Amino acid sequence: MIVCVCRRISDREIARHARAGMDFSDIQFELGVATQCGQCEGSAREIVHQCSANAPVAAIRRDPASCGGGCGCAGAAPRG
Repeated sequence: MIVCVCRRISDREIARHARAGMDFSDIQFELGVATQCGQCEGSAREIVHQCSANAPVAAIRRDPASCGGGCGCAGAAPRG
């Protein structure tokens, strides 16, 4: 799903960068998310939080209905 309409950035793009270890400010710089109208910032930050490689495994939602299942992290296998 498109999160940032201004830049046509999808939840999958944001999640991929977050899983690679980038934080929100890195992703914002790299992709340009939340740099124009700002309406997507909350959603983008939530995706980063859910999919961050730095977040503890317990923070990952395993119920696709909880986060919409679009970020790619729902149901991910535990790390470690």
